[in-house]
Amino acid sequence: MRYLSLLLLGPWLVLLAWAYWVACKRSRVTWRHGVYDMVVIVVALAAAYGCALAAYDDIAIQNVGNFGRESGSIWKQVMPALYGYGAFAAVMVVGVVARFLFRRRRRDLLSR
Repeated sequence: MRYLSLLLLGPWLVLLAWAYWVACKRSRVTWRHGVYDMVVIVVALAAAYGCALAAYDDIAIQNVGNFGRESGSIWKQVMPALYGYGAFAAVMVVGVVARFLFRRRRRDLLSR
């Protein structure tokens, strides 16, 4: 059950990584751009994996009361998916912004 949230989240993250790869394909001029994009995708997937596993270990299932569990054990799968998606999105946003800033800076240096 530990990896269920990753199994459910995985296809969506692969789809987002593919969309990033395709969207940045036109601006890939040198092999360094391709390496940069691959590093961003791998770091984002690793961050999602790490945060999801950390969230799974961090979530505590509530004790059973008189009327059963208050929120159920579904949160043991929901929170890791949310943490993983958040980490993936954060790394991808930083990667896109950094790519834009580096490209803009390079264009400004070449225009002088």
